[in-house]
Amino acid sequence: MDPTHSFNVKNMLDTHLKAFQHLVGAFVALQTPMEHWPPLAQDLDNQYVAVGNEPFLTSYEGQYVNYVVPTLLNLQQSLAKANLAGSVKLVVPCNADAYEANLPSQGAFRPELTDIMTQLVSFLNTNGSPFVVNIYPFLSLYGSSDFPQDYASFEGTTHPVTDGNNVYTNAFDGNFDTLVAALTKIGYSQMPIVIGEVGWPTDGAFNANLSAARAFNQGLINHVLSNRGTPLRPGVPPMDVYLFSLLDEGAKSVLPGNFERHWGIFSFDGQAKYALNLGWGSKLLKNARNVQYLPSRWCVADPTKDLSNVANHFRLACSEADCTTLNYGGWCNGIGAKGNISYAFNSIYQLRMQNSQSCDFDGIRLVTFLNPSVGECRFLVGVTDMSFAKFRACSNRLIYLVLILWGLRFLGVY
Repeated sequence: MDPTHSFNVKNMLDTHLKAFQHLVGAFVALQTPMEHWPPLAQDLDNQYVAVGNEPFLTSYEGQYVNYVVPTLLNLQQSLAKANLAGSVKLVVPCNADAYEANLPSQGAFRPELTDIMTQLVSFLNTNGSPFVVNIYPFLSLYGSSDFPQDYASFEGTTHPVTDGNNVYTNAFDGNFDTLVAALTKIGYSQMPIVIGEVGWPTDGAFNANLSAARAFNQGLINHVLSNRGTPLRPGVPPMDVYLFSLLDEGAKSVLPGNFERHWGIFSFDGQAKYALNLGWGSKLLKNARNVQYLPSRWCVADPTKDLSNVANHFRLACSEADCTTLNYGGWCNGIGAKGNISYAFNSIYQLRMQNSQSCDFDGIRLVTFLNPSVGECRFLVGVTDMSFAKFRACSNRLIYLVLILWGLRFLGVY
């Protein structure tokens, strides 16, 4: 079953930052007739195409700044030639570090970005596109020991921020209005704003857990659906909000932190991590049905063997499989040295579809049919190729759509 069927899907496709230099001068092929697009493309409503993602991050040291507007202009020209300019909107998702202030009303874009932001917002306004921003109160909490935990969520706070006559009780509203103020300073006070990414991880850091993630995401949903808006935009909630993310990403870079692999509201096997009401009456998230799991068996360290020389095996297993939950703040932190070894062995064993050779480790392991999970630390059982095939089918159609839209195959971007 197509997961997008019968839903009013607004899809945001992405062009990689590394494609910028090619797209500045290349004509982008967008002339495939609609009847030849895959079924998924025909069902999409009001598509956004993201030109990169967070190209103005301070960590990029300005390397993409000069490519953003020329790329937008070139792609917009291609959309017009394909008669898609009215239905497909180009956007540039920005990180919240593109603007700054001590108080929301003082919001301004970083000085070195003022000119490029003025050009960007002018383009967006002219072409009917919204300003897309990614807001992560969790990262503010993670990055500062002084950041009030209750201010990061929507459950009320003992640390409100007073800004003139306005009082902010959550970081999301404060961040959003800082952007509103920044847009106002360059002459676009009414610019529509879309939240391109917002969410809360469930593992990999001290404040990343199921209860905190549910509280934040449910609070966010309730806040947006209430139509209360923010102090600087009362009664005007964000135009669209994209929760990040659908599933955990076990191979994602953990350079920002181990939590990066645990943003999903569903686990890898399509099971809802926690109850979440998206505003469809009393309906909550539903688990994926008919998931085909591998046999209930686990690869663990043999307690009768000498494990003193296991470091290389452990490192090898965790270089391929995801072991981030074993680190400080993780659900499985604290299960002991033997528990850590067993978790690593089992993770690679399941990832490799329980291949017998993946549970070797020079004989210091064994396969058990007794679930070795400890408390809330869950030792996983993988899913079959058939279950993955259903996901790949949908993913392949999305990739195919991207290729049709952008004609990037010849650029070697994908």
